[in-house]
Amino acid sequence: MRRVRPFVTLTYAQSIDGSIAARDGAPIRLSCDESMKMTHELRASHDGILVGVNTVINDDPLLTLKQMDGVNPQPIVLDSTLRIPLTARLLKHPSHPLWVAASRPDPQRQTQLEALGARIIRADSDSRGHVNLASLLDQLGELGIKRLMIEGGATVIQSFLTQHLADKLIITISPQLLNGLKIDSTATLDNVQYRQLGIDLIVEADLISNV
Repeated sequence: MRRVRPFVTLTYAQSIDGSIAARDGAPIRLSCDESMKMTHELRASHDGILVGVNTVINDDPLLTLKQMDGVNPQPIVLDSTLRIPLTARLLKHPSHPLWVAASRPDPQRQTQLEALGARIIRADSDSRGHVNLASLLDQLGELGIKRLMIEGGATVIQSFLTQHLADKLIITISPQLLNGLKIDSTATLDNVQYRQLGIDLIVEADLISNV
């Protein structure tokens, strides 16, 4: 059967004790330079890169290839009610960002974002009013996204793991103890590989669906 959904790579950095951010959600530099270069190489090998709106609000990322040449992946943001600040750097991305709304967005807000280059798509909602991720993957496949990279934040990562919607997991483990915000989910891994980049340990594995 022809695969409609994109191949999903879930990647994030954590400390040795599993923390991906401070307890208040504030971002922390976890990846060393070598690991950061790997992250940009991963971006270059994917058609799209997906984050949640909280990542955009807290980190204000560009999601571009900063350390290498290549084609920037299509930025995709889960933003059910279009909460994104109009000053977000991502709105200046050379590939117009794709904003995914679950509820009927405020028409004025949508017009403002579209005037800044954003493209708004509607996705089915789940029982909590959030974006239905399984349905969204089908939509992204129909839009030509064959390889999708998930970069965060914690809620998005946890949702993809819990719903068994990711195919590959790549974790950067930094030699720090932070006692911060952790991922609360379980997953079955296969073909696990380990390698060192700079001072970090990289764990790469296939995710096995339990459904």
